[in-house]
Amino acid sequence: MQPLHQLLLLTSLLLVAGGGIGFIPQVLGAEPEEVNIVHYQPEQVHLAFGERTASEMVVTWSTRSLPPDTASIVEYGLIVAGQAPSSRLNQRAQGTATKFVDGGRKHSTQFIHRVTLSQLEANSSYAYHCGSALGWSAVYQFRTVPDADADWSPSLAIYGDMGNENAQSLARLQQETQQGMYDAIIHVGDFAYDMNTKEARVGDEFMRQIETVAAYLPYMVVPGNHEEKFNFSNYRARFSMPGGTENMFYSFDLGPVHFIGISTEVYYFMNYGVKTLVFQYEWLRRDLEQANLPENRAKRPWIIIYGHRPMYCSNENDNDCTHSETLTRVGWPFVHMFGLEPLLYEFGVDVAIWAHEHSYERLWPIYDYEVRNGTLRDSPYENPGAPVHIVTGSAGCNEGREPFKGKIPEWSAFHSQDYGYTRLRAHNRTHLHFEQVSDDQNGAIIDQFWLIKSKHGSYLNQN
Repeated sequence: MQPLHQLLLLTSLLLVAGGGIGFIPQVLGAEPEEVNIVHYQPEQVHLAFGERTASEMVVTWSTRSLPPDTASIVEYGLIVAGQAPSSRLNQRAQGTATKFVDGGRKHSTQFIHRVTLSQLEANSSYAYHCGSALGWSAVYQFRTVPDADADWSPSLAIYGDMGNENAQSLARLQQETQQGMYDAIIHVGDFAYDMNTKEARVGDEFMRQIETVAAYLPYMVVPGNHEEKFNFSNYRARFSMPGGTENMFYSFDLGPVHFIGISTEVYYFMNYGVKTLVFQYEWLRRDLEQANLPENRAKRPWIIIYGHRPMYCSNENDNDCTHSETLTRVGWPFVHMFGLEPLLYEFGVDVAIWAHEHSYERLWPIYDYEVRNGTLRDSPYENPGAPVHIVTGSAGCNEGREPFKGKIPEWSAFHSQDYGYTRLRAHNRTHLHFEQVSDDQNGAIIDQFWLIKSKHGSYLNQN
């Protein structure tokens, strides 16, 4: 067949197939015409506590393009019964926009906007939307904490290891958020799997997924190993935790609890240097010293720390927590510098919450592999002699579940492979209540316990 006849035949086949003549250049390998698109519409909206938990909220969102000659703005106002919705957004706060360039091959760019809402009234509901004169988000709402004081009972959902794929627990968390069950969320590392994947498109989609939770509640986070790429750049850029340490470690007060979030990853990614590890360790000691001042411990007796990788676990794999010389627990190998477990013991940390293992596990109170239950035989969590460790990394991701050893160690009190998450209610200065929700079992509570303390402080003189 002559070349001209071949070309005519190909053209006829493409037209018959419905491609139209406009389809030919794509078949022949020509690049489609570049379309100039602007993207000023806010997306990925989420909240976090500000420096003053009781009166500040930070609103963070993204746009693909930077709106020219406009500011990053949140319009907000109190929700008052009987008031028309249009009159609620009667206050305005202005913030900043930061250009973020992903480290992938395409160097995908977006702009992260941050606005702090200050002098909020306690125990109040606010409506808000964010954006600029060139585009606004939907209207969301949040509720401020009941009191700046410690005498109220916060409720939180806590979990780690939730991805864009197989985000098993997310739908239930969305429902419970809309029902007003929680005052905050704590996500203990490993987001999206991974935020930098596909030129950061997976991270964008994950942030859109959690918007139905995070735009209504403070979404407090710490980094996991899956955030490591490009020196944690996606994690650092996308969130807005208090403390000015690029979201890596910080603390905040909520009711009778002093919460501390840390990065366990500084012990494992030494290629980024040791400076952050040493800085965090020194910061943590100072924070614990401050929290243990008599007047502070009397007001907020509970101290709860959370970070991604556990010190203990009974999973059947080769992760660090399956070995006795866990880096976060004992510090650098051989020299044992900067280990965290002695700090938790010295300063009387009540609970340590971890993730990383895609499972749930509750330990008996433990220090240096020795169980130190409470003095009452039938009440091990009443005035225990060491911190209580919980591993809650089963929210759902594309890596699946983690198996457990055939013979579970004696220091492990309960374990489950069910997908799910943990609930905490700090009832008062003497009672904490934990529940483990199984999403596999339609929201059933598969584990629960009370931690009861009539005294708080260092364990050094208790044993």
